[in-house]
Amino acid sequence: MNITNRYAETEVSGMNQVELESRALIRTASRLNQIKENWEQSNDSLSEALEKNRRLWSIIASAMGDNTSPQPEELRKNILNLSMFVFKRTLEILANPKPESLDILININMNIARGLSEHEEVSPEENK
Repeated sequence: MNITNRYAETEVSGMNQVELESRALIRTASRLNQIKENWEQSNDSLSEALEKNRRLWSIIASAMGDNTSPQPEELRKNILNLSMFVFKRTLEILANPKPESLDILININMNIARGLSEHEEVSPEENK
């Protein structure tokens, strides 16, 4: 194992769940954005990037579908609806790929990641 992999594993193991989710959303959004910006060269990577994004949203949807989730029911329903939108949009993009069609998935991931980060920044102060 090289030093970069060990550093990445150590960094990830020190993160809480919210940080991990935020980072995963940003990473998938960044990959989709790279494909969008380099469409002609990266178009063949589209299916793999969309699959990773779909898997991430499947994990999120599964967590929100769990009745023992600490999140309020209304928030869970909204995230589940957003997950369904992401799944539907992913299929539409696969059927008719265009670079601009990735914008909505990129924006959703970045906005959710931003919201998670803002929540994380507020939470420690709430506990004081």
